[in-house]
Parts: sequence; C-alpha cells; structure tokens
Amino acid sequence: MPRHPIRLPEPHAINSVSPRTAMGLPPAYVSGQLNDNLPLADSRGLLGEPGDALSHLIHEGYPPPLRYLAGTVLALAGDPRIQPLNPKMLPVPGGLLRMGTEASEVDRVLARFNDLNLARPWIEKEVPTWTVSIPPFRLGRYPVTNLEYVAFLQDCPEAALPTSWAFGQMPPERANHPVYSVPLHAAQQYVSWLSQKTGRPFRLPTEAEWEWAASGGDNREYPWGSTWTDDCANTVESHCWMTTPVGMFPKGAGPFGHLDLAGNVEELVDTYYGPYPGGRWIDDDLAASGPYPITRGGSFTRFRDLGRCKRRHGYLDHPLYAIGFRIAEDMTD
Repeated sequence: MPRHPIRLPEPHAINSVSPRTAMGLPPAYVSGQLNDNLPLADSRGLLGEPGDALSHLIHEGYPPPLRYLAGTVLALAGDPRIQPLNPKMLPVPGGLLRMGTEASEVDRVLARFNDLNLARPWIEKEVPTWTVSIPPFRLGRYPVTNLEYVAFLQDCPEAALPTSWAFGQMPPERANHPVYSVPLHAAQQYVSWLSQKTGRPFRLPTEAEWEWAASGGDNREYPWGSTWTDDCANTVESHCWMTTPVGMFPKGAGPFGHLDLAGNVEELVDTYYGPYPGGRWIDDDLAASGPYPITRGGSFTRFRDLGRCKRRHGYLDHPLYAIGFRIAEDMTD
C-alpha cells in the first residue's frame, strides 16, 4: 500500500487538532491496509473451520487481512480464547526492575524518534531510573475484550458504557477486540466484579508491574526486543487505524508470552502520575485537569514511541486516547 506523507502537528497542539491530524492522516480519505484488501483475503472454507483452528490462524504468520478475517469470524461465532469468568492469565516471575530512563539518555531517545516531533518533557517523565522489587503475579494474556466487558455490564448495567460503542451497543463483530474508552473507575469496578464472581484476587497491575511484564527487566525498547517492525503491534505505523482482534500481532509477544502490550489500545494501570523518586513534576496538558491515571503501551491511534516499554502516558477523555485495560492477579498458590 502506498504510504502517504506524514505531517504531524506541533507537540503542544496534539489535543487541539482532530484525531486524524494527530495521527498524521490527511483530511481526504486514506484507505488502511484492512480496507485495501477487501474482500478480506481468500475466505473460502474459513467459515467452516472450528474455533480452535481459527484461533491458531490468528496467532500464525499469515498476512494481517487473513488474521483479521479469522478473528472476525471468531468474534461472531464464539472465540474460544475469551472466557469472561476464566480469563487466560500468564505467570510473571518476580525480580528487581530498573525502572525509567537516565537523564543522559533523553537526547538519544528523542533522536531515535526524530520523525515523530516528540516533546522533550514527554520523555523526561521517565527520568530518573530507580529500582523496584516486583513480587510474582499473574497478568492477562490479552487486554480485556468487549465480550468480557458485556458480561460485566449484564450484571452491573449502571456501570460506565464505553463511548466507543455507538448508542451503547457492543459491535458484535468486535467482540474479541479490546474494550476501550472506559475510565479508571469502570476498570476498577470490573476487576472488583470479576473477583466477586470468581473468588479470585483480580486487580489492575501497577505501573511497575506492567513495565516488568513488558520488558522482563532486560532494558529492551519494546516487548519483543529493541528493533521496531510494523508487524509487531497495531500502532499508526501498521496502517490498521482501528482496533484488531486480541492476539493478532503474535510477533509482538512480550518476554512472558503476553500479547498486545504495545499497540491496539493503551492500558490503564493502578498508578496515578507522579515523578519517579528524585525526578521533577512534568506539568503538561494531561496534568492541566488534575491528577490522572497512568496508561502504558500505546494504541492504534498512536505512533511507535508509545509502544516503548518505558514510555509513560495518561488518561484523557478524548477520541485520540484509545484507552482500555488488562487485569492482574495476586499469586496465591
């Protein structure tokens, strides 16, 4: 697919321009890679495949349109990977995390992303480094999906509806996409509900736990390693420009097997913004409306810099901020 020229706004204008402008898209229609390939790959026989085979197809190295089609069929027919009351949790071993970025590294980070017009304070939020002890825990293999959030709403109908759902209705063809446009209190209510339903100690991960699960503590740039490739994550660079079925980017798996840690939707953590010990407060547009929860991982509306394991971002009620969440669980056995 021909790539259009990217013209990015100045950093101070990121939240005052349209989401398309912030994503580097022109006012005129630009077709994404999924729409470019309609009909989506060769679908002959795909509808007759059992769910397990389709699940396998999503995680294999087939072209993105075919993986997307398999995911859509699964969403409508029933995705065996998604069990609202028995989410797939992967163990994360404990260890010592050297969290953050040295002040001397900020210029190097900015240079690596000099095509994205980043503001220096965005990276300075990561300064300085400090050591955190992480006990063992479990983390969801995928972010929470629309289908799982529907199960929650059926029991708790007064909870916040995702604003990304037109007229408050989940798009059924996106049942296995990550839910997004939900506030922190709704994510916290979800994990409380799930804990009560299952008797298991679910919660949101802390910011340090999230970074540990994404990096494995080895200072890698992205969950899969230190080299960016567009087929590892659903960010603006992948040219999807919409959410995708969870797990559709298997090359982007993190060190402990988690998927979609970078891209698809940003993930809320159970930590509000504050400087790291010895750091300085960054008073940016996110802080203008008061304390805000940290988000990690980037999304389909954001560029690759937000997919970095160390990158700190935050919640804002704005269409450009495609924010969902992933659940953690205390180790009790």
